[in-house]
Parts: sequence; C-alpha cells; structure tokens
Amino acid sequence: MKTTFFAAFAALALCPLVAQADITVTDLDGREIHLEHVPERVALGFYYEDYLAVAGAGAADKIVALSRAPWADWRPNQWAAYTARFPALEQVPDFGNADDNTLSAEALIATHPDVAILSSWQTAALGQAGVAQIEAAGIPVVALDYNAQTLERHVLSTRVLGAVMGQPERAERLVHLYETKTRDTLARIATAGPSHKKIYVELAQKGPETIGNSYGSGMWAGVIDLVGGQNIAKGQIENWGPLSPEYVLAQQPDVILLAGSEWRNAPQAVSLGFGAQEALAQTRLAAYLTRPGWSDLPAVRQHEVYGIYHGGNRTLSDFVYARAIAKALYPKLFADIDPAEELRAYYHDWMPIEAQGTFITKMP
Repeated sequence: MKTTFFAAFAALALCPLVAQADITVTDLDGREIHLEHVPERVALGFYYEDYLAVAGAGAADKIVALSRAPWADWRPNQWAAYTARFPALEQVPDFGNADDNTLSAEALIATHPDVAILSSWQTAALGQAGVAQIEAAGIPVVALDYNAQTLERHVLSTRVLGAVMGQPERAERLVHLYETKTRDTLARIATAGPSHKKIYVELAQKGPETIGNSYGSGMWAGVIDLVGGQNIAKGQIENWGPLSPEYVLAQQPDVILLAGSEWRNAPQAVSLGFGAQEALAQTRLAAYLTRPGWSDLPAVRQHEVYGIYHGGNRTLSDFVYARAIAKALYPKLFADIDPAEELRAYYHDWMPIEAQGTFITKMP
C-alpha cells in the first residue's frame, strides 16, 4: 500500500504542463505530446465516460469519430442512455474496433480530428506504424490507461485528459475524489490486516454452461490486489482467461464475484448495468450456483456471491467497486459504506446522466 501511495505522490510532481494555447503532456505510453490549442475535434477510442467526466458534458459535441463497438455493442444500454442525452453521437463516424481487427488509422484520419484520444491497448493494437501514420497526418495521439487498475495510472490518465481538454481544475477535483475514496478504503483495511479470504471472479457473459474469463492481472485482478484479497487466478492466468472448474472447486473460494453487463445476444448473461433489473440479475446469478460442486463452496454456503458491473471497471467511478469488494472481505469495517449509493452520487455530481439500473448486488 505504501508503494502505491508513493507512486501517486510522485505523480503529483509530474503533473502535465498546461497552457490554454500550448499544451504539453506525457501520455500513458510515455510519449511527449504537443498541442497548440485545446482540441475542438476529438477522435475518441475508449474511456467514453471518463472523457465526459473530465472534459464536461459540453465535450460530447467535440466528438467527431468513435471506436463505436466498445461502447455501442459492449455496453448497449449505456450507449442508449448517452445517445438519448446526446443524439448526435448516433451519427458520429466509426473508426473500427481493435478486438475484431477493424481499428483503422485511415478511417480515423479521414474525420480530421485535432487529437486522437485512445486507450493504451488501442495504441498497442495499432502498433508504432499505425500511431506514426496518424501523427504524420498532423493528429496528435494521446494514450490513456485506466485498464491497469492502479491508483497511479488512474490519476495520471485523468490529469493528462484534463490537460489536453483544457479542464485541469476539473480533473484535479476528480483526482482528489478518487484518491480520497481510495485512501479511505485502504486506511480501513490497514486497521485489520490481511483478510486471507480467497476470491474468484468470473466474467458471467455466456451463462453457467460456459466458463468465463477470470483475471490474473489488471482489471478485476488489480482491484482485488488493491483491497488485499487473495485472487485465485493470480499466477494461473497472465491477463485474462478461464480457470478450470476443478481448480476453482479445489481452491474453495470464500467470495465469488460474477461480472455482469449489458451484452447483446447473451441471453444467459448476468444482467447488470444501465436499465438492469434486480430480479433478473438475481435469477441469472442463481443459475451459476447450479454448477456441479458449487453448492459446497464456502462462498455459496456463506452467502458471499455478488454480481458486479463489468462496465464499471476501468473507470474513474470504479472506486465504488473496490469498496464493494472490500466490504465483502471486511464487512464490519465497511458497514457504513453503501457502494451503490456512492455510485449514484458520483453520476449525479459528475456525469451528464444518472446511474439508473442495478450495478452491484449480492445473493441472499
């Protein structure tokens, strides 16, 4: 924990240099980026909600190109909520998706943005040649990284985004909120020491008949590491992938997290997120407990099975999910914390839409 906070403190000293007419930042890929002015035309690859949180609701009008699938297809209900608020997003050109190899530097360049704001995994998919091609067209490429799920990279991503979009003060307020909530979470945990509880997290996308991905590093693994849980996928999976059913049973997890979302064409998925109903989420969670051997797992016998919104990971609001997991590990220490209410407050205070739906739930 001390190392994490030292890194965050160091990040404060490395705050990007900002000027309205001349912006210089070092992005999360380590590239030094220069912009002559705050961009009016933005090609946005990912982290859509963080972009709006940091740059403000008016920044939606600056989006001239999107990597559309990660928003519209991966989070269709979230997309519907935002396009109801900003209908023009429906007509914004698509420059492709890294996951199906359609991410196109040419399509991005054709929209003539002032800047391309991408995730580090998207710049990695483009490769040096793709990034160089965009830059050669006079379009600075700015990489962010909320996927690592570390306090340091969340803070740096927020500051870089705030500097680029001319909103450094708003970015600092968000950094303060994120650090304050995270420090409070870690301070509570520090009073109790290690929980020694084993956690199993699974992407509950395809129903109980199919073993979904677990996470060995980054994403949910990063959150579990932060709050001191014993992630049973650690050392078994480098990034993400399924664990064998036999291994999960042998590990006897104390807490099970089933990550649900709003996926299209996934009728057995645990339904969570915007517009999700609690009753349906509970029904889909219960189906997973019919797997062979699961009724004897400590997590099931002790009623420690949770549904958690996968789309809320990798965002500035994910401190609430860290607190939800911490509460599962240390229920007495977090008895006064209501992560779902904190999420609603975050959206009310910082986002252009409200958090309407079910994002965190626990089986009875």
